[in-house]
Amino acid sequence: MIERVLAVVVSYNPDLSQLNAGLQALLKQGCDIAVVDNGSSNLNDVENTISDIASDKLVLLPQSSNLGLGAAHNIGIQQARAGGYHYLLIMDQDSLPLEGMVDKLVLAHKAKSRVSQVSAVGVSYLNVDNGSESFFVRFGALKFARHYCRDKDSDGCIEADFLISSGSLISMQAIESIGEMDEGLFIDHVDTEWFLRAKHKGYTAYGACDAVMQHGLGENTHIVSLAGRQRNVPQHKPFRYYYIFRNSVLLYKRGYASGLWKWNDIQRLAMIGLMFGLVKGPRRANAAMMFKGIWHGLLGRQGPLAVPSVQEPEVSDG
Repeated sequence: MIERVLAVVVSYNPDLSQLNAGLQALLKQGCDIAVVDNGSSNLNDVENTISDIASDKLVLLPQSSNLGLGAAHNIGIQQARAGGYHYLLIMDQDSLPLEGMVDKLVLAHKAKSRVSQVSAVGVSYLNVDNGSESFFVRFGALKFARHYCRDKDSDGCIEADFLISSGSLISMQAIESIGEMDEGLFIDHVDTEWFLRAKHKGYTAYGACDAVMQHGLGENTHIVSLAGRQRNVPQHKPFRYYYIFRNSVLLYKRGYASGLWKWNDIQRLAMIGLMFGLVKGPRRANAAMMFKGIWHGLLGRQGPLAVPSVQEPEVSDG
């Protein structure tokens, strides 16, 4: 049986050359593609880029406004369900799959499905911003623990507690069991929430070491030394800290979010708060968004932040 894969690429004001390169690479690897455009201001250019590619395996699904990352992924899921696809591949607009990535993900998914219920299989990535080594994350007793591909198993995989959304291959069977993405989170932790839910239902995620893509953090990155180890910490625009903190608080209140994840995430938020609320500017704007996010999380507010002066969110969750 030939496995049918639908790659869902969410676009929002994309760099057209990066978008074109990613789409061309996916088509060469045998994917069908649905581009879900989240209300880009350069939609005409996006349409022209897709029209120039001229492939019947590529469809554009334009939205009138930014519906958020979860909603965009769900539109792709609905497209995959209607088209009878076996797998959904989530991709960012600026991620570039390297040779054989899709086939290697499918092979890894099949291999791990023989021994466990698989939520998703994710790629290794080459960070184009700083060349850092790829790793996969598990919840640790003290903090998030990094697991590198030098420790891969006989199937070439690393077990992970969650994956970044871009480069994640998910079977439609798993989606039907675990459910679709949480649209209320809008952006940030959309992928984390889904993997927490999947893990609670007995599913396991894996990183496929031989499946590689180029992926950038997209914003300024700071190198921070903690306990003798260096960490790459991305700096976001102030509005992103609203979603990071709010959505963490929202997830803390959900029964399927494990205590170990909460402990690890609280430490992460503390580091973000100290670094970008007290050290790196714009400190006042960053701190204001963090506190607003915490307050709105306690109140249970979801969806987009309805503040006209705040820049509309990006679509990338990675």
